[in-house]
Order: sequence, then structure tokens, then C-alpha cells
Amino acid sequence: MKIKVAWVGKTKEAAIQSLTEEYLKRISRYAEVEGVAVKDEAALLTMASGSRYKLVLLDLRGKQYSSEELAAFLEREQVNAVPLLFAVGGSDGFGDEARGAAGFVLSLGRMTLPHELARVVMLEQIYRAFTILKGHPYHVGH
Repeated sequence: MKIKVAWVGKTKEAAIQSLTEEYLKRISRYAEVEGVAVKDEAALLTMASGSRYKLVLLDLRGKQYSSEELAAFLEREQVNAVPLLFAVGGSDGFGDEARGAAGFVLSLGRMTLPHELARVVMLEQIYRAFTILKGHPYHVGH
């Protein structure tokens, strides 16, 4: 399975960059994964439109999944051989155009998170989903 995780804006905090790299490394055990920073929403939309990836936006108005439901989503997409592009917006979130272009809109919950932290949470949840699918004890051990 191919997964690309894109985020709007440069990473300001070294700790966030370190966690991003750690979770990308962990996910790479289960899928071909790439992390990409983009300048703005327009650049993200250009990337999404020029690819065969299914755009999955993180947005407060999206569907809320449990970790197990996210694992089932990844499994379905893996069976369908659809590469996924998870997108984390900037501090202002996404506009209507991006939501309209999305193949799926996912919410991490109703609480507001800083966008850089949302990225790390999303990466951790993707990693957790793969460990659920593989029966790895990471999920049940927490």
C-alpha cells in the first residue's frame, strides 16, 4: 500500500519533526510511506489533482473513527489498491474547495488541536491501524 501524508506549512518545532520522522519510519514497516510539506492549500490541491491518490482530508467536520475503524478503512483501501494522500491543513484548516476535492474527510475528534500536533496524532493512528491489522501488541498494550 502507498500512503502519502502531506501538511501545509513548515515544521517549526524540532520535537514535532522528530516525531513525524519516527512515525513515518514505523509506518514504513507496513506500507510505502512518504511525508511531504506543501506551501499552502493550493499546492496541496495541485498535488492531489495530479496524482492517483485518494485524498483524505483531516477536518473537524469529517467522520470520526475509532482506531479499529481506521484500521478497517486502511484494509479496505489496501484491498482496492488505492494509494492514500492524508492531508493536514494549516492553522486555518481547509476551505470548501479542498473539502469538495476530498475522497474522504476524517476528523480526529471535536477538540481543536494545533495543526502540527494533529499531524503527529494522524501519523500515530496510521501506525496503530497497521499494528491492529497485523496483530502486533502495540495497540492492546496501551
